[in-house]
Amino acid sequence: MALSRFWIRATCLVVLILTGTVAQAQEAKTPFDREKILKVVRPAKGEDLFAEIPWITDLWEAREKAAKEGKPILLWEMDGHPLGCG
Repeated sequence: MALSRFWIRATCLVVLILTGTVAQAQEAKTPFDREKILKVVRPAKGEDLFAEIPWITDLWEAREKAAKEGKPILLWEMDGHPLGCG
């Protein structure tokens, strides 16, 4: 049951993305205006702040740095399917 809900949500998401991309492409002179489509699909400046954080992916390195600076560690760990946690 949960798997079927996942596929329904994934399909809806794809349809929404494609609908928005097609609508934007129709505004362009040609449907293959690559730059226009990429501008719509990619995050705008300031929308992807999470990617700007200098994450440390090595746990031991993070422990050493946290101990030296007297700061806590945020450990983000995920299990399950790489496209979503179930």
